[in-house]
Amino acid sequence: MALSRKNKLIVMKIISLFSVVRGYNIPIIILAQYLSAIFILAEKRALDVVLDFNLFIIVLASTLTIASGYIINSFYDSQKDLINKPNKTMLDRLVSQKTKLQVYFGLNFFVFLIAFLVSWRAVLFFSTYIFLIWFYSHKIKKYPIIGNVTAALLAVLPFFAILLYYQKIDGILQNLNNEKYYVIFAHASFLFLLILIREMIKDLENIKGDLVQNYRTIPVIFGENFSKKIITFLVVCTVAPVYILIEMYDVGYMDSYFYLSFIILIVFLAKLWKSTSKENYLLLHNILKFIIVAGVFSIVLIKPSVLIHGKEVLDI
Repeated sequence: MALSRKNKLIVMKIISLFSVVRGYNIPIIILAQYLSAIFILAEKRALDVVLDFNLFIIVLASTLTIASGYIINSFYDSQKDLINKPNKTMLDRLVSQKTKLQVYFGLNFFVFLIAFLVSWRAVLFFSTYIFLIWFYSHKIKKYPIIGNVTAALLAVLPFFAILLYYQKIDGILQNLNNEKYYVIFAHASFLFLLILIREMIKDLENIKGDLVQNYRTIPVIFGENFSKKIITFLVVCTVAPVYILIEMYDVGYMDSYFYLSFIILIVFLAKLWKSTSKENYLLLHNILKFIIVAGVFSIVLIKPSVLIHGKEVLDI
């Protein structure tokens, strides 16, 4: 049965809102947090982690906070995105700015409420996280270097929430020599560097809109070649955390992922220095997305039997 004009509009607005919050990223975010909890952070059986209600609330709160972050980012970047992403922006504009703000505040209020189900620390953490995302979207993202670094830090912050859930801050400070923390830090450093590189590629990709809207990004101020030099340096820096993980600690079969990532990153750099157009940078952006998403799924390679036999405890 054909939909009426009114129902078609409702469906299009739902699709528009899904696009604004980048709903296609949500399953990846959820999976990344659960796999990190099972294979890196928790000292419980996999089945216990999956059935942990408090962890579920933390993952839900993280996901909704990130979704609301995309909304406020879209709100502030509406004019810039009209230049950089005209097709996506036209879809996103099917939902009014007023509706976007209503959904934004609604999601954040809901996160604030459900965080109380875990602890006051969770409330404090997510309140701070919500504020930082807003401040980044409103002010920080317009400035070079600090904007890129802040975006990368905000992307990895939800995993810190899970770390704090399993290891309270006083426990972390008292056990800084614990081998597990070095493994966590190395994984987080590699992810942080990949996201930071992706943010800088996005600046190259969006340079036209940034120029028009007076965003003081690195390519706008220093030029594309300088940006490429920094990106090359950051790619070289990824060697350090990977060396630590592969040579000093046991990451199981996940070392295959890191070796493959290096091969892809070499191709990435070769392509980077030949890139001059938005289409070229979009391809590089997608290559980095692939490495990050593949890394999420590759976490199970640390010890696949933990997931297969959900009652087994992972020893790091």
